[in-house]
Amino acid sequence: MTKLWTFITQLHSIAGPVLTLLYPLYASVVAIESPSKIDDEQWLAYWIIYSFLTLAEMVLQPILEWIPIWYDVKLLIVAWLVLPQFKGASYLYERFVREYIRKHASEREHQRVHHQPEKKSHNVAKTKKKFVEFIIPNKEDQDTY
Repeated sequence: MTKLWTFITQLHSIAGPVLTLLYPLYASVVAIESPSKIDDEQWLAYWIIYSFLTLAEMVLQPILEWIPIWYDVKLLIVAWLVLPQFKGASYLYERFVREYIRKHASEREHQRVHHQPEKKSHNVAKTKKKFVEFIIPNKEDQDTY
């Protein structure tokens, strides 16, 4: 019985990295190489949410140490995010993250249109615009690749 328990414990220890990192890395590469953009959205959403979960886990580590089933709960959450049957990452992104980003982007656009910057502020706004264009390229620029 002790050998079986050791095997189960080792399998449980391997399941975390495989489920949270190895399979998503593989699936992300496959998604990039596929012509469809739907799977790209799933895996980009996964990495955004997984990063947030990891940061939250780092901040809450002293509290999570007192919860003995945290690792199991985290594995279940990540399985829901990763597995293609559920597509949890796409669901969370569509339901919560996208709304938040669009809301704040429209607020920033509204502020930009209604507040005419002075000469000095104009240069700062121009620099910010160039930076945003560098980070988020136009659709026409993406089609050339």
